[in-house]
Amino acid sequence: MRILLVGEYSRLHNSLKEGLTQLGHKVVIIGTGDAFKKYPVDVNIESVFFKSGLPLFIKRVLYKLFNFDLRGIEQGLRFYTSVRKLGNFDIVQLINEEAIDSTPKMEILLLKFLSKRTKKMFLLSCGTDHVSVSFANAKKVRYSILTPFFNGDDPDKSSYNFVFKYLEKPYVRLHQFLYKNVNGVIATDLDYHIPLLGNPKYIGMIPNPINCEKLASTPFKIQQKIRIFHGINSGNYYRKGNYLFEEALRIVLEKKPNNIEVISTRDLPYDVYIKEYNNCHICLDQVYGFDQGYNALEAMAKGKVVFTGAESEFLEYYHLEKNEVCINALPNAKSMAAELEALIENPNKILEISKNARAFIQREHHYIQIAEKYVAKWNEY
Repeated sequence: MRILLVGEYSRLHNSLKEGLTQLGHKVVIIGTGDAFKKYPVDVNIESVFFKSGLPLFIKRVLYKLFNFDLRGIEQGLRFYTSVRKLGNFDIVQLINEEAIDSTPKMEILLLKFLSKRTKKMFLLSCGTDHVSVSFANAKKVRYSILTPFFNGDDPDKSSYNFVFKYLEKPYVRLHQFLYKNVNGVIATDLDYHIPLLGNPKYIGMIPNPINCEKLASTPFKIQQKIRIFHGINSGNYYRKGNYLFEEALRIVLEKKPNNIEVISTRDLPYDVYIKEYNNCHICLDQVYGFDQGYNALEAMAKGKVVFTGAESEFLEYYHLEKNEVCINALPNAKSMAAELEALIENPNKILEISKNARAFIQREHHYIQIAEKYVAKWNEY
């Protein structure tokens, strides 16, 4: 089959492409690379004109005064001209409801154009979208990425604009258009599976694909200090719970300053980020999730002990015991500090979880097996 994967925000589509290619399919990824993260894409539609100087100033002024997004329009035009050259596809899959990263009106026009060039179109739910944000806003779960907003922990309320935009009319219309026109919606983990339950367009969950062949797990020995990696994305500082991780680290450093070494980074490109934690034992990923996101899964594939989403729903779904493959990062700094101290005092537990984590990824997230599940789902619907 000829397959077009639209958008890339985590390396999900790259790993899926690698699996699909192994199965003999021809795959093209088109997208922006997601700003500073610079994920690889085959066709890059990232804005080149409104990046600096006077064009950037004009873009910001027009957006602030009239909500007119010149950058999004440029990316939409680049998408249109690129797709015209690519020809037709058997399958098109969108990374989320704003996969092209244009404007809502332009996305609808481009999706209409794209639908004429494919037999089937599918939508992923693997990040903020209308359904997941509506679910979180209604407080239907114990906690979510909106919890810091509701609790007043984040002093910058405007940082949630890009989340709440999915509840605004232009994005609701885009959502409604997509759910009317795609063949089905696929969730990639339990944080998106749960809000979609009962939705007539929902066709099931397929776990994130991870290419373990590109993520070597080097057995490590704990001889001196335990190294803890904390990679921060400034834009998601509160939504990922980084402020709670930093508080937990302060508690542990006060009690055991000679036992740990903390490596903290900010806003690294993907290829640099994934190398930075190679020599660490523990990775602090995110707090406000029930399941693991993509960064956590890749770290687990490398045999790291990851503090991330691993709630009871996750344990039940995969038939796991608590702390078997990762540590559930509860939204409580003292609780996470206690979990860190327990690992520091019992290095053998770190080694055990490390082996379990790698085995879990190979068993449940192997990129070729996951690619086979996508092909089966696409053929079914």
